[in-house]
Amino acid sequence: MIVIHHNPDCGTSRNVVQIVRDAGYDPVIIEYLKTGWTRPQLLGLFAAADLTLRQALREKRSPAEELGLLEEGVSDETILDAMVEHPVLVNRPIVCSPKGVKLCRPSETVLDLLDRWPAGPYENKEGELIIDADGRRVR
Repeated sequence: MIVIHHNPDCGTSRNVVQIVRDAGYDPVIIEYLKTGWTRPQLLGLFAAADLTLRQALREKRSPAEELGLLEEGVSDETILDAMVEHPVLVNRPIVCSPKGVKLCRPSETVLDLLDRWPAGPYENKEGELIIDADGRRVR
């Protein structure tokens, strides 16, 4: 089973969903901006993905700066509390598969989590070749 914590307004997140579907999977899509996060859920995802809270913090086009989260010395607890209160602060997409959990930025990093890939040649939504005609990863 593939689970994608997805923001449909994000191009990278949409690319990841498309790559997974084009590889023949029917992923479980969790629109976290609608469902929100829990502290244990975030801590579990970040631990599984080997991400610190700072690494998982979305800095651009989020309220991170206004909330003072980009300042030095802000505690992990403060960042975590803010992520629960403002789900948009979590960088995305986070993908879970039997091969692991990963923040899939850029989108082709999702290939690391898949047993099968889309047939090559395969381009992402930006028109960049990510799988060649021989089925090898380009990027």
